[in-house]
Amino acid sequence: MNPLLEHALSVFMAFFAIMNPVANTAVFLGLTNDTNKIEQRKIATRSLIITFLVILLFAVLGKTIFHLFGISLPALRITGGILVFLIGYHMLQGANSKLHTAKESFDTDIAVSPLAVPLLAGPGTIATAMNYSATGGWLEIVITVFTFLALCFITFFCFIYSSKILAYVGKNGLGMVTRLMGLILAVIGVQMLIEGLNAAIHISPFTG
Repeated sequence: MNPLLEHALSVFMAFFAIMNPVANTAVFLGLTNDTNKIEQRKIATRSLIITFLVILLFAVLGKTIFHLFGISLPALRITGGILVFLIGYHMLQGANSKLHTAKESFDTDIAVSPLAVPLLAGPGTIATAMNYSATGGWLEIVITVFTFLALCFITFFCFIYSSKILAYVGKNGLGMVTRLMGLILAVIGVQMLIEGLNAAIHISPFTG
């Protein structure tokens, strides 16, 4: 398989699993159930624009952030792998991870919080974006950004048709999707952790 196509598919599956549009549709409907369709569309649009801009920032400036704070790529992969695994572990049990759950009051715009941050652009999503962007050059960054943009459009339509989707999927179907995405995330997290540990061992001054 073409390396760039493989990169795009890996990025899409990772983002799809961690954002979990179907499960987050239930959260969106719960937060906007007392608003009309026009307002729901506005909230969905604002939340996903903010989400995309947050991920775009970390994807493009990932390497700059590394140099600024003296962070190595293995350190990001190890930390990101742990975060992604924990999110996947909680999802495997049919629950949302606390890393992607907001406890703030809804006095502020719900499109900003909890929808955009931390539900869609949480620590795991940011770590995943930085991990995939930092592993290559500008072409990999562009692929990562556009892949995430495509997922934002998918999530937007899931939000807009949230009531119909949830009526079709049902509670059992929603739980099954959440656990499946959790399994994929847990595996991705372990893979990131293995790659990070392997790279850290090779650059360690104690290895000869």
